[in-house]
Amino acid sequence: MLRRFDTAREALEAAPPDAPLYCLRPHEFSAAAAAAIDAFPGDVMYAVKCNENPYILSALAAGGITHWDVASIAEVRTARDLFPDSRLYFMHPVKHPGAIREAYFDHGVRVFALDHMEELDKILTATDNAGDLTLMVRVAMGSSAALVDLSGKFGQSPRFASPILRACRKRAARVGLTFHVGSQCISPSAYARALEAVAKTVDLSKTPVDAIDVGGGFPARYRGDEPPFAAFAEEIGRAFASHPGLQGARLLCEPGRALVAPGMSVLTRVELRRGDRLYLNDGVYGGLSELKLLGPVFPMRVHRLDGPGPVGEEAVFKFYGPTCDSIDTMPGPFWLPSDVRTGDWIEVGMMGAYSNALRTRFNGFFADRFVEVDDQGPVSIADHAPAEAAAAGE
Repeated sequence: MLRRFDTAREALEAAPPDAPLYCLRPHEFSAAAAAAIDAFPGDVMYAVKCNENPYILSALAAGGITHWDVASIAEVRTARDLFPDSRLYFMHPVKHPGAIREAYFDHGVRVFALDHMEELDKILTATDNAGDLTLMVRVAMGSSAALVDLSGKFGQSPRFASPILRACRKRAARVGLTFHVGSQCISPSAYARALEAVAKTVDLSKTPVDAIDVGGGFPARYRGDEPPFAAFAEEIGRAFASHPGLQGARLLCEPGRALVAPGMSVLTRVELRRGDRLYLNDGVYGGLSELKLLGPVFPMRVHRLDGPGPVGEEAVFKFYGPTCDSIDTMPGPFWLPSDVRTGDWIEVGMMGAYSNALRTRFNGFFADRFVEVDDQGPVSIADHAPAEAAAAGE
């Protein structure tokens, strides 16, 4: 069990001051899960890779999640151990034969993704030509309105995906198509365009499909002006209904950050201030890599435990992590009170996605303190950023 506190500040006051602190808000995870299930016209999977912390997974399950998108045998084991009656979907297109075999025979996985004929042969061999497989062929997507472009690694164009789909139909009990528009996608229409590619694949293959997985990519509302999940669900439903060749297929989605980002904040201590540079006890090799990847979109607030404040007008800062590596920088610009000082704690909100999941032990630093808190984390930056920064899109 995690220690529970009313507020993040209370947790700080009770904790030793030598390491970052992860503050979980289970009610936020559960509420996001329930809202997504209510809005989406199909089944909602959670992408376990986004954050595999068991407390977070349990909170999502409490919100109604019973379908889990797993991308490694370790994630398969974690999800099956926690949720023995849930359905697992092995959606990584390239897998080790041993992982496929263990997933199928030991953990009851029946749904596998692929984007190559060789992977089809691998799945069939590893499962002893099982007759109850659902095989999902991944269709490639072009660049989209996503902050993180995922178009270069997996998937086939409709032309090349269609023969794979036909081959799957001959060997599997059920077949489907899947895609991914990129992470932190801010345009619902990107899913409509992706469904056009899916419909084209079905048309070229002359093969009916049993399932369509629209992937993940749904954005967290870091700034507050990103479309809500319900807007994406509505657009997906409309676009899906417009393609006669897709009717009868079961719709699925696999959100990650949209479900878990709001439910966790990270508390990191200012070890040194040097002008507009703040040297922190967490960084890109720890739980703050998203601050470098996505930039200054995260809401923040400052806690001072040894006196009043900070109270200054907001100013721009750069962050530097605790390691000796010069890559360990987060240029921002990050808006904080101008009188922030050594010893203050910065609470970075909406850090439930990928933060602790991407931690390393580089240079001997590894934050592993988690607590449960009941307060609201820092709000979206659109609600508190200086007017000139918001107007400039910073």
